[in-house]
Amino acid sequence: MSNKIEAFMEKVKAKNTGETEFHQAVQEVVESVMPYLEKNPKYLKAKILERITEPERTIIFRVPWLDDKGEIQVNRGYRIEMNSAIGPYKGGLRLHPSVNLGILKFLAFEQVFKNSLTTLPMGGGKGGSDFDPKGKSDNEVMKFCQSFMSELFRHIGPDTDVPAGDIGVGGREIGYLFGQYKRLRNEFTGVLTGKGLKWGGSLIRPEATGYGAVYFAEEMLKTRGDSIKGKVCTVSGSGNVAQYTVEKVNQLGGKCVTLSDSNGTIYDPKGIDDKKLAFVMELKNVKRGRIKEYATKYGCKYLEGKRPWGMKCDAAFPSATQNEIDKSDAKELVKNGCICVAEGANMPTTPEGIEVFQNAKILYGPGKAANAGGVSVSGLEMSQNSERLSWSRKEVDAKLHGIMVSIHQTCVKYGTEGKYINYVKGANIGGFVKVADAMLDQGLV
Repeated sequence: MSNKIEAFMEKVKAKNTGETEFHQAVQEVVESVMPYLEKNPKYLKAKILERITEPERTIIFRVPWLDDKGEIQVNRGYRIEMNSAIGPYKGGLRLHPSVNLGILKFLAFEQVFKNSLTTLPMGGGKGGSDFDPKGKSDNEVMKFCQSFMSELFRHIGPDTDVPAGDIGVGGREIGYLFGQYKRLRNEFTGVLTGKGLKWGGSLIRPEATGYGAVYFAEEMLKTRGDSIKGKVCTVSGSGNVAQYTVEKVNQLGGKCVTLSDSNGTIYDPKGIDDKKLAFVMELKNVKRGRIKEYATKYGCKYLEGKRPWGMKCDAAFPSATQNEIDKSDAKELVKNGCICVAEGANMPTTPEGIEVFQNAKILYGPGKAANAGGVSVSGLEMSQNSERLSWSRKEVDAKLHGIMVSIHQTCVKYGTEGKYINYVKGANIGGFVKVADAMLDQGLV
């Protein structure tokens, strides 16, 4: 079995040189699904693995824009349209200096399985640019977004490819992108999700990823007769996902004691209550300040250049970025009594870290299952746009909760190994089967 996996991975690495994050994402899926494929050879015969790891379309383009000094800047834009077997391509746009082809292919590949798990008819894609919105004026961000959409609009549409936000792309950016799409196409359609509530957006969309991760953690804990109530939780990041993770943990009776950004971590043993969370939201969403200011205001510990994983906790929610928990972090979490990890970010744990969690038999929910709440509500926004309807907050939250419960059930179905539930295996096989069967039904495409 391992020889087959190695042989397959050698081909993937040869075709996608230097794209380490993509290799990592593919390896994790292949290791999970290969035993399943051996028992179901129709997938091997149809070369589904070879086809599913090759994007249907890769679009790379230049993005020239004018800064406030009147100087021309040039960035690179991308859209990876990975797989459309079960619906239009769906996945976020990321604006960050670290964006490159390998990272976007890893994210697009993960998105295929994540979207499959949601039960909604969505394919997988991802895009973005190496443009950095930090430190840019609203006018500069608008100029960039308009230039970016002036090329992207040819490749997307409500029944073709529906991008959303991601790191560096919030309501402001989605607004500028949508405005330019509408101007170029002369149509008002649900081509982007994460829109403003007054013009086609969905309630609960900003909250969805964080809420969903906590709902998923709650379902995992239920398998052991436990719940979030009374749990001490560590959360990384301080953006959208982290903020609403804290909010939902508070609602369910838990206590979050950390938040972080690229400079360091705050540790507040008293807990980040709703009043303190409101300060964080103002600090990060409006003032765009650093999390260190929280420590100054509330007189708690600030850990310069550190991540939150050395703190004692019952549950951890990595909600910042990929590969933020390595082997030593994972060991520290287990040693300090952590029994549950639900990933709010995409692939935040390294393969060595995952191995530590699984060997310790703790509850470990991988991103493609645990953070699928965001894209689930994006899918619900698409449905509302198609029907020209707007659902209430209560309706959307109930649908989100139902989807997360369903994803958990799929993971249990395909991931149960004796008394232990291997959520990585369950999510990978559960997501794979639906897409693979659709590809078989549609012939050689």
